[in-house]
Amino acid sequence: MTHVYASSIIPASVDQVWKVVRDFNALPAWHPSIAESRIEEGRPADQVGCVRAFRLKDGGFIREQLLALSDYDFSCSYAILESPMGVENYVAVMKLSPVTDGNRCFAEWYADFDCAPEREAELTASIGGGVFQGGFDALKSRFGG
Repeated sequence: MTHVYASSIIPASVDQVWKVVRDFNALPAWHPSIAESRIEEGRPADQVGCVRAFRLKDGGFIREQLLALSDYDFSCSYAILESPMGVENYVAVMKLSPVTDGNRCFAEWYADFDCAPEREAELTASIGGGVFQGGFDALKSRFGG
């Protein structure tokens, strides 16, 4: 099992950041790698079990299922159902926490998955750096950081 973790401080309140990332279908609005997204079967984007199908700007196609969403904990988890990355049993969590020293948010994004051993370093770098940190960097820019 491979574990990937990224964290960041975002210069906005946890409520402000949660309003942006809570919508499971809103990736194109805040993540620079995502071209388009839709929720299958017209289900609500905050309904546990809904599936988002999205296309990356590089043309890749991914389907993910929302496993949990908590407005109390400011967290969500999802599983990849279909992806060109060569990962299996992929489950990720994004969690936000307030930073009590200032109007800031501590953001964590991590995933566990199985992959071919020879691809582990590449996938860890692309998921942790490109996907997770790339998303955090875009959120920091959005909120003036």
